Amino acid sequence: MITDANLTLSASQAVTATAFSTNTIDLGVARDAGAGEELNIYVTVEVAATAAGAATVNFQVVASDNANLSTPTILGQTDAIPKASITVGTVFVLPIPISALKNLGQRYLGVQYTVGTGPLTAGTFSAGVVIDAPVQTGVKKVYYPSGFSVK
Repeated sequence: MITDANLTLSASQAVTATAFSTNTIDLGVARDAGAGEELNIYVTVEVAATAAGAATVNFQVVASDNANLSTPTILGQTDAIPKASITVGTVFVLPIPISALKNLGQRYLGVQYTVGTGPLTAGTFSAGVVIDAPVQTGVKKVYYPSGFSVK
C-alpha cells in the first residue's frame, strides 16, 4: 500500500467521542478523483479502543459542501464495531463510491468516527485514501522481520 500525505485524512488522531477526520480532500481541486481506479479509505487502529462501558465505533466515508464536514452525506460505512475488535494494527477498509460522490456534487471528502455507547477512554486512528486495499477489513496486520541485512 502506497500512501500520500495529500490523501491522509487522519494521522494518529485520538478519538473519544464522535468526530470527523482532521483533514479533508478538496474535490474542487482534485476534480477527477479515481478516474479508472477503485479507491478505498483505510482506517488503521494505532491505539486500541477502550471504554468504561460497551462502546462501539462506526467508520463512515462522508462528503460535504463544507470543509469542516458539517452536515455530511454518508457514502459508506462499517457496522458498529465493538471495542474488543478495535485492537492495535487492525485495518478497516471502506470503498469510496466514486459514482455516488460525483453525482452528489459535494466538494469535500473525509471520514467520520461515530462512537456509540461511549465515550471512549482511548482510541487513535489513522486514515487515508489508497488505490489498493491493504488487507481485508477487520484484519490485524502482521509484521515480520525482513531476514536480511544491508552492509
